[in-house]
Parts: sequence; structure tokens; C-alpha cells
Amino acid sequence: MLFRSLGLVACSSLLLACSGGTSPETPPAITKAEAYRFLNQATFGATESEAQGLMAIGYEEWIKRQIEMPPSLHEPTLSAMPHPTLTGLRQRERVDIWFQKAIQAPDQLRQRVAFALSEILVVSQTGALDTMPYAIAAYHDVLVYHAFGDFRHVIRLVTTHPAMGVYLSMLGNQKPNDALRIRPDENYARELMQLFTIGLVQLELDGTPKLDAAGEPIPTYTQATVEGFAHVYTGWTYKGARSFPNAIATDLNQVLPMQLYPEFHDVGPKQLLATTLPGGQSGEQELELALDDIFNHPNVGPFIARRLIERLTTSNPTPEYIRRVAQKFNDNGFGQRGDLGAVVKAILLDPEVRSPPSPGPTGKLKEPLLRLTQFWRAYKARSATGSFASTRAHVSIGQGPLQAPSVFNFFSPFYAPPGEFRVSALVAPEFEIATEFLNTEITNVFYTFCFGFNSQTPGLKPDDVYIDINPEVGVATNAAALIDMVDGRLLGGTMSTTLRDELGRLLSEIPPDDRINRAAAAIYLVASSPEFAVQR
Repeated sequence: MLFRSLGLVACSSLLLACSGGTSPETPPAITKAEAYRFLNQATFGATESEAQGLMAIGYEEWIKRQIEMPPSLHEPTLSAMPHPTLTGLRQRERVDIWFQKAIQAPDQLRQRVAFALSEILVVSQTGALDTMPYAIAAYHDVLVYHAFGDFRHVIRLVTTHPAMGVYLSMLGNQKPNDALRIRPDENYARELMQLFTIGLVQLELDGTPKLDAAGEPIPTYTQATVEGFAHVYTGWTYKGARSFPNAIATDLNQVLPMQLYPEFHDVGPKQLLATTLPGGQSGEQELELALDDIFNHPNVGPFIARRLIERLTTSNPTPEYIRRVAQKFNDNGFGQRGDLGAVVKAILLDPEVRSPPSPGPTGKLKEPLLRLTQFWRAYKARSATGSFASTRAHVSIGQGPLQAPSVFNFFSPFYAPPGEFRVSALVAPEFEIATEFLNTEITNVFYTFCFGFNSQTPGLKPDDVYIDINPEVGVATNAAALIDMVDGRLLGGTMSTTLRDELGRLLSEIPPDDRINRAAAAIYLVASSPEFAVQR
């Protein structure tokens, strides 16, 4: 069998057994391998040209330029298209625009951080938002635009966005009415705390749980707290309606912040986390006080630090790494709390991820969507029309942009595969969707592009997405040169001897003059290998 699956066990071994030395006090010039490692953490996939640019200017300057770059937004492109007569018919185009930005937008760090935030502050097309593509695109643009902004402002915008309002049923939430058996919906009140900001138990600055006298974790909130916040989040619905009951979604108001209708807001007293609202205040006042109450909770720094670290760099950060990033969340060095730009910079430049991989668990399994975008970016995937809509590759791999199955995202941050991970008290969240079926599916996606949709394929249609394998075809008669080229484009020159030998044996079975198949086979074997699947 020409293409032997190296399997998820090999991925696990790479995560558990990375080893290397320590970085010197004065770091040397950035190598290509180091540039690739950084870019796979900070973008939708390292490319040789981006790596060369990073090597020339250094990490800090690269981050600075990315933060200063104007945001590439999604919703304006979607809204510029003719609006369909039936709602929801633009979800395909919304996803297409997402891929266009992920693959081609210059503000890669912003787009990548927005994607990470979208997996923390989750809304999804799956469910009530299926007919609201404009709302989802506009919500994602909030995360894009404010990816380096003030986290307190982000949760304000998230809270009042119709996409979140519909998804977690805050939109249309009413004050209590015993006669009509109405009580405020608690869904958003609970998830904003549990999943988006503070979690279920009190945390030390390094992310470890605080314990009571009996050695048990201390809860962050009670049911009474949830009820207090639920009463705060009453009276909000779509903007511009004649009245609260008459508010309905339109293509226009689903992208605008929700409006408060005071007669449906509960003005009674409310117990929050560290604050008791006395009652008698406006809904806008209470919302600001409630969000301040959450934002200033000491858990927010370590909670967000850990979640962003997990999405960008490593599944098992040390407590020291979490502490350093949480400190930057609490104070960016200029007395500001919640500066996401400072947090992202701290995550990417921390010694734990910029030093060579150390003994023990480092890195993470790449999400299927990131494996796909990194592959496409490395091989300059495109179509003649510029669209990515025809491929629908994401449908096969179990993950799509803002299409999580629930508010808990595609995988739990606490997931640990059975065996060595679980025994060692380690987590590997992405393994939760790395099932045998889906792992086969993404391998099949790579096979389809390598052999069926490449720059040497005759008869491609204008909307067909294909990869550029012309450079590999040009050197395909020379096995060593071909291996080096694929290694450079996909792995940054870090291919192991084992994989190199395996690839050499494969190429020896394909005639040298069969250049297209030799090139396609080399790319496919590396793209489907554990070395490409694992981010170290």
C-alpha cells in the first residue's frame, strides 16, 4: 500500500515527547523552522513568503505591523451581494467569504485571533441562526475589529448583538410576569459566566483552582447569581420596532445592536457576583454595572489567558505561562485591564513557546479547519473566480467557520483522550473530533486536492478550487529535491528522518518521468502525516 496512515497514535507521541534545548539569553536570527512555528500559531498557515518577511523584521515588529493593519471585514462583502428573497440563502456565501479572508487577507493575526475568540464567545449557524447569515457575519466582524481591543468592550458588544441574543435567547427576554407565567430566561446569564469569562470555580492567577478548607474547589457563582443577571438582561430585542412584541428580524436590524424597550425590563433589585443592584435604575445602567461586575472578577484574566493560549499555541500551558499572560490581561503595563492586543502579544512571545520545544507535552493537535487552511495557504489554493464556495471541503472534516454543534464549541477544553493523556492529567481538546471517520475524511480531502484539483489538472471549471503544484512538478524527477521542496513548504524544513525515508520509498515506486503523480504523492503523504497534523 503506497499511502500508509501513520495514525493518531503518532500524533499523540509527537505531542507527548517533543524535546530540545533551551534558548540563549540573546536569541539568534529567526530560522525558517522557527518562523513556521510562529506563523502556524499566529496565522491561518505559514507560507514561505510570510516566513521570509518575518525572518527579516523579527517577531515584535511583525506583531506590531499586524495590529496596525486595517481589519478585513466580512459582513460588508456579504451585504453588497443582492439580498435573496428567502432568508438564510447566503450562508454558503458567508462561509466562502470567511475562507477568502482566512486564506488571502493580509491581516492574518487579526483574522486568526478572531477565529480563536469565535471558539470562546460562541455563536453558530447550527440552530436558530441558520436563517441569519448577515447576523453571523456581523458578529464575527465584531471579533475581527476588536481582536486587539478592550475585552470589556467586546463583551458589551457581544451581549447586545442580535446573533448572540438569538443564539442564547437573551433577545426577547422579558421581566417576570406571574400572571402570564413569564420569568427571565437564564441561558445567556449562565453561559456568559461559565463559558465566556470566569468559569465554574474560582482561580488563582496561574489558572489553578482555589480550594476551600476541605480541599474542594470554590464555586464562582450560585443559582441566585444566575437569576440576578438574567433579570438584568431583560427588555432587549431587535432595534427599531414599534414595540417590544412586534420586533422581528430583518436583513437590516440583524446586524445592529439590540435596543432596550424599558417597559419590559425588570427594575427590581438584583444580586450579582460582587455587586447588589438596588433597583430603580434604567436597563442601560444596569447592563453596564453588570458587565463591570463580571469584567472585574479576578477569574477573567486567567480564564481568558488559558482559553486563548489553548487556541493559539499549546493545549497544556504551564501555570507560569498562564500567570504571565493573566498579569498582562490585568495590566498591560500602562494601567489598562483587558487589553487583548497586549494579551495576544504576551501569548505569542512567551519563552514557553518561543524556546525550542522542551521535554514533556508541548504544542497541540491542529483543528481540522486549521489543517485545511494551512494546506491551502502553503499551496496557494484559489479558483479562477476567486471563490472557495464550490469546494465545501469543510463539510467533510467535521468543522466549519461559526458552525459549532453547540455553545460548547466543537470540542471541550477539558477533553483528554483515554490512555496516556488522561493518566497524565493532560488535555488534548482537538482529539475530541479527531475520530477515525473524520480523520479519514480530512485525509481524503488532501488526496482529492493533490491528485484531482491541482494546477496540472485539465478541464478545471472557473469555480473549482485547486492547489499550485507547478514548482514540485518542475523538480519531480529528482526525489531528494522534491522531498526538500515539500518539506520546506509544509513543514518549514523540519521533516523527520522517518518521514523522509518513508517518502523516499514511496517515490522510488513511481517512475521519474511520471512527474505529476510524483509531485502529488509527495505532497499528499506529508499533508496527511502526523508531523503536519501537530502544531509544536
